[in-house]
Amino acid sequence: MIQILTAIFYFSTLPCGLETNKQKNIDTISEWKALIESNYSIEYPSTWELNKSGQMGTRFILFSPLDSEKDTFKENVNLIVQDLGNENIDLNTYTEISEEQIKSMVTNADLIESKRFKNSKYEFHKISYTGDQGIFQLKFEQYYWVIDSKAYVLTFTCEKEKFAAYSETAKKILNSFNIK
Repeated sequence: MIQILTAIFYFSTLPCGLETNKQKNIDTISEWKALIESNYSIEYPSTWELNKSGQMGTRFILFSPLDSEKDTFKENVNLIVQDLGNENIDLNTYTEISEEQIKSMVTNADLIESKRFKNSKYEFHKISYTGDQGIFQLKFEQYYWVIDSKAYVLTFTCEKEKFAAYSETAKKILNSFNIK
């Protein structure tokens, strides 16, 4: 069975150091960096922290800085690549399994959007939903690709009340993701 949600919740409760002067809006971020790997690349604001430690099976996690000393959650983007082996799972099946897991594993899950898109190279599926994790009310945006028996799951996780402040930056990060 495909387990995509374990890592998502782990990132929502990671301990966070204190940083200030967060630059959330895309218009205020002047410098961007690129993570370029052999099979994918992504761009992200220079104010965000890149973590490639492989926690919970991730390829990377991008953490936003904290807003203030009272802020206890770092909004983040992470990538998980799952080897689907010989299970013969296509994007439709992967999406169906993921939606069922969201409904059954996320406290107060509310599926907002589930829609198929195609960029210049690949078809992908976007799912947006909200749910609770401990004291946090979160909003998630996930992009799924199934290519060559591998599932790529790119997830943006944000406190629900801060989503509007991060949406433009998150969209730019997520849309910069490129599978080679």
